Amino acid sequence: PPGKPTLYGSVTRRGLSSDGVPDIMASEGFVVGEVTKKSILISCPQENVSTKFLTPYTSFCRIHQKSITCLDISSGGGLGVSTSTDGTMKIWQAANGEIRVRAFGLDVLLAWSQWSGSAWEMRCFLCLYEHSLWFHAGILDTAIVDRGRNVLSCSRDGTARLWDCGKSACLGVIADCGSPINGIAVGTADNSLNLGTPEKPPSEREVGTEGKILLLAREDKKLQGVGLQSRQPVFLFVGSDAFNCCTFLSSTYILAGTQDGNIYQLDVRNTNAPIQVIHRSGAPVLSLLPYRDGFIASQGDGTCFIVQQDLDYVLDLTEADCDPVYKVASWEKEIYTCCRDGIVRRYQLADL
Repeated sequence: PPGKPTLYGSVTRRGLSSDGVPDIMASEGFVVGEVTKKSILISCPQENVSTKFLTPYTSFCRIHQKSITCLDISSGGGLGVSTSTDGTMKIWQAANGEIRVRAFGLDVLLAWSQWSGSAWEMRCFLCLYEHSLWFHAGILDTAIVDRGRNVLSCSRDGTARLWDCGKSACLGVIADCGSPINGIAVGTADNSLNLGTPEKPPSEREVGTEGKILLLAREDKKLQGVGLQSRQPVFLFVGSDAFNCCTFLSSTYILAGTQDGNIYQLDVRNTNAPIQVIHRSGAPVLSLLPYRDGFIASQGDGTCFIVQQDLDYVLDLTEADCDPVYKVASWEKEIYTCCRDGIVRRYQLADL
């Protein structure tokens, strides 16, 4: 529970039923609830807290040979894309992990089109190829604006830039923070928010930036909001440690995770104090993803959990052990995680 010591206990499997469901016993103070082949619900009545532990439906071990640093799922849910420290990017069937495309040593940003019969189309925006001309340090995150004619990137050099994919050109520096920007997210701003006015008219190549706000998760313990079209600062929030990632829950509410394990929920209309701070461990928060009426978070100690308003328990995605879970992606009721152990895990939430 928030503000209280962590609760520790143990569970023991005493055997299996005839249909393969484990017989689970919990230590004193804990109660075993519903048990299936894929999940175990544990509660602590004294503190009125519960957690459901969910095992992967499928694990894909042969997509990459080394750590998987990032992944995403196509809009139709049929394909996955992942990158690895082995220097490869691979596109694979989301249902079975079968590899469709291999790419080596490319700096690309992917946008997915809808399925058209049995064919699929992938647009590779090579506009980031010439980053070495602009940046003196590595690129840490990217974001797509609307349908993808423009994309955003952030770098260790402290800048966030807007790119024109059609001409592979930089349209401008959105922010120059003087500190590495570890993560970015773009979303539609609440109507009551003042995003500022551009100092000069935007380029005709700039598409879909009006009314958008860009979040910057900065290494110097600051979370910043910037008007995407105006390039004007909107807010600046100081956290407990370096910010690693950020995301939008809605046009009003945002999330951001820090190196010391804090997840801040903020209202962009008033960022003087967070709505809440979630802290499950001191491990770095590496990934945040809005999911249904809540969110998914992954951390550097192997934990990956889901918080939803309509559930009276936290849902823990298991099996990563102590390896960092670098990224989470979802499609409908399926969730995919990538990890330092080189395994893509697929979870199904249809029965929950």
